[in-house]
Amino acid sequence: MDQSKIRAWYAHRQGLDGSLDGKSAAEVLGRTGWARSVGGTGPYLTLFSRAGLSREEIDASVAKLEIHELPSARGCTYVLPASDFALGLTVGRGFSNEMKTAEKLGVTEKEIDRLGGAVIAALAKRPLDPEGLRDATGRAVRNLGVAGQKKGLTTTLPVALGRLQATGVIRRIPVNGRLDQQRYLYTLWRPNPLRGFKLPIEEAYTQLAHRFFSWIGPATIAEFQWFSGLGIKAAKAAVEPLKLEPVKSGDARLLLADDRAKLEAFKTPKDPHYVLVASLDSIALLRRDLKGMLDPKDMDRQVFVERDTKPLGGLADLPSHAILDRGRVVGLWEYDTSTNSIAWLAFVKKDKALQEAVARTEQYVREQLGDARSFSLDSPKSRAPRVQALRRAAAV
Repeated sequence: MDQSKIRAWYAHRQGLDGSLDGKSAAEVLGRTGWARSVGGTGPYLTLFSRAGLSREEIDASVAKLEIHELPSARGCTYVLPASDFALGLTVGRGFSNEMKTAEKLGVTEKEIDRLGGAVIAALAKRPLDPEGLRDATGRAVRNLGVAGQKKGLTTTLPVALGRLQATGVIRRIPVNGRLDQQRYLYTLWRPNPLRGFKLPIEEAYTQLAHRFFSWIGPATIAEFQWFSGLGIKAAKAAVEPLKLEPVKSGDARLLLADDRAKLEAFKTPKDPHYVLVASLDSIALLRRDLKGMLDPKDMDRQVFVERDTKPLGGLADLPSHAILDRGRVVGLWEYDTSTNSIAWLAFVKKDKALQEAVARTEQYVREQLGDARSFSLDSPKSRAPRVQALRRAAAV
């Protein structure tokens, strides 16, 4: 099957073709996949690029618990719709290494259980931040000293908080209501989203697989395995009940049977449809097949990565935020806070539609977000070399 058609199909399934305009944040995440959240603006860009949602609308959805940031696939944090809270918590369980690390430092399960009880008692009075919890729980929290510092675990509190959050007993509230920062209050979660969720873990992984292939199929078992964090045997077992079909005989890419006719009938749009997305956008992150998103002539294009330039086609992940046209990467961008503007490089002609797409996202970032961090540690200073590299390349 023609690669341009597959790319356009992915863009369509991901709602990057304008088909989700006006949809709610929960509807978008349910249709296109959970939005990776690492303290950056990715979730906002995900919802703006697909449905044109403002930051205020997204924050309101967070406040109403229509969407929420949770540890889920691979134990990583994503923003999920309420309909998937229980599933996300279930498939994310067991991936944290904090208890294993704590045990090496002499911490026992009973100690964490006691601390968990103290945390619940403290939060029954009011939401608290980690410092407030340390004060409220007193000697139930133990300092793990120099040995703990070396292992990245200074006290026992993160272990208890992680366990309570993974079991739906407590949840985090962004201090200022925004998803692009990592300062939280903790509160009791009532009712617990796992209450009444009795699905065996094997069936939960099959549900996750069904969602994955509906978000980004056709995809390979290996791609689902990476997203889910499962081993090879468990990933195959999760997928088996879905009765997936190959795109064509001998092709490792699989899709849901109900999607085959839809894919075959799908027509690649004739006109460009430009959209600016985050570097961790689902269309790139779910499958991590950057080569499949590139035109052959862009494979050897040199792009700035950390302190050097590398061929774009040799990378596993996007080096910057991306400009897409019908699923193809046609440019890269970063936000320059020194000029409150987007620095961008196009691989195609900068026509009016492309310039308007950049201007639209630039206005959104400038007026509603203030910045477009890829992740929490991404700062204007650390980003400066990427911004400069894009401006130099665009000037050539």
